[in-house]
Amino acid sequence: MESTQTEPSLISIDEFRRLELRVGRVATAEKVAGADKLLKLSVDIGTETRQVVAGIATKYSPEQLIGKSVILVVNLKPAVIRGIESRGMILAAGEKEVEALATFLEPVQPGSRVK
Repeated sequence: MESTQTEPSLISIDEFRRLELRVGRVATAEKVAGADKLLKLSVDIGTETRQVVAGIATKYSPEQLIGKSVILVVNLKPAVIRGIESRGMILAAGEKEVEALATFLEPVQPGSRVK
C-alpha cells in the first residue's frame, strides 16, 4: 500500500534543541469574538503568564481547559491573530481538525522543560 503522505524533512538534534518547549497551566480561557475555532488563553509557564491564541475551540470549551497542563512552544515569534497578540503555540494532534491536546499523565510544575 502506498503512503499518501510525504516523508518529513529530517532535522538535526541541534535544530530540535532550538525549540523551547515548556509546561504551561491554563489559567483562563475565553472564546475569541467572531471566530469559531479560536480561544484566547492565559497560560502560566512558571516565570510568567503568556497570552496565547489557539485554534482549539471546535474540540474544547473554555471551561474544559482551566487548570490543564499543556505543552507550549515559548520561543516562537509573537503573532497577532484577530487583533490579539499570541506569545506561544500549544501543541495538539490532528491534521485538519484538532483531535487532542498534548498533556501529561502526572502533575507537572508549570515552566518545566519538555524534551
